[in-house]
Amino acid sequence: MALVIPDVLEESCATRQALERLAAKWRVLLIYALLAGPQRHAELRRRLPGITQKVLTETLRSMESDGLVERRVLKKTAPQHVEYTLTTLGKTLQEPLSAICAWALEHP
Repeated sequence: MALVIPDVLEESCATRQALERLAAKWRVLLIYALLAGPQRHAELRRRLPGITQKVLTETLRSMESDGLVERRVLKKTAPQHVEYTLTTLGKTLQEPLSAICAWALEHP
């Protein structure tokens, strides 16, 4: 079976669109963090030093709209308790990200 290499330079290329979504600074790191299981906003902030509350919230919302993350409300009354988890689609990124980790270890 031959490997099909898409023309990622074309704006309409699905691969290019996926790369642009995943290439955002914090997205891949959030995926790694959420591979450990559901986590609350404060936990994610502690695990990702340098991310601001605003950027974390915006990134999680955009990942939710892309179908990568699910937001669950655990307590509806104030103060609200919310946790985030990877969707089935989000979990499919584990294997490709593991391959990138392996490559990085082999080529420091």
